[in-house]
Amino acid sequence: MENITALNLNSTVSGWQRPLWYLFEACAESPHWFIFYFGVKVLNLVAGVPLNVLVMWKILKKSEGSTSDIFIFNLSVLDAYFGLMTPVDLANRLYLSDDTIWYSVRFAYGLKDVTPLFLTCICLDRYVAVVHPILFTGIRDNRIRIGISMAVWGLILAYSLTKCILGVLSVNEVFSGVILAAFFIMVFCNLSIIWVLRKSVAGKEVMNPVKKRAFKMVSIVLAIIVVNYLPPVALLPFASTYSFVAFRCKISLAVFSIMDLSCTIEPLLYISKMERSEFCPCLESPSKPVNVSV
Repeated sequence: MENITALNLNSTVSGWQRPLWYLFEACAESPHWFIFYFGVKVLNLVAGVPLNVLVMWKILKKSEGSTSDIFIFNLSVLDAYFGLMTPVDLANRLYLSDDTIWYSVRFAYGLKDVTPLFLTCICLDRYVAVVHPILFTGIRDNRIRIGISMAVWGLILAYSLTKCILGVLSVNEVFSGVILAAFFIMVFCNLSIIWVLRKSVAGKEVMNPVKKRAFKMVSIVLAIIVVNYLPPVALLPFASTYSFVAFRCKISLAVFSIMDLSCTIEPLLYISKMERSEFCPCLESPSKPVNVSV
């Protein structure tokens, strides 16, 4: 997020520590958005981190998973790291105000800015699997996805290091471009998948259970994409038209809070697909007893 600077914005000359949400003096009149923003960060720490760790653990345990699991694993790594940086961020804002720590926090925000790249990879992978199944058969090799993941990591690290070293303003246009492109690609892929699934059952009374689950899953993913990424796409390109208070104290906080919620929502969505027995064999439905007559 762009509210991180090398300046000590949380203290006065006398050393008095202002409340966390008074990041800027002008924002003292509307502190509620800061409360909401940091409430989301705490939620990501206490709920998002364990959920993302659980997702990584379940993927590593799988003997054979879906082709998208590689991208989901990398996405969980980024979201978990971002959540773990919350105590560092809060401690530095409230008490430390250390310039070196600002660099590490800015790096973490840079990682979070471009996590939609892995979400886009997931959507593209599912798009090819459903819409172009013949092509998908020829590119099922996971080595291709590992190579793509390495390339994405290269882009993510380049962006994050630039933001960390040169500051927020150096990547503003890049951030807007990435979010805008990722949003439209993800929406296109998911709408195409929904269209193909609906078309495949046209004229039939009952949808195949597998396709029904896929249709439900893609519909939920599309809703999450719209909720989490439509606000920045709709509002951030017009940042120059807002007043300082409106943008710094309200709009940017609301937009980034909604985006940050993805750290908890995305692993929760993945876990919701699992059968109860995948968490614990004791939750598996008991099989019907077989009567054997002698």
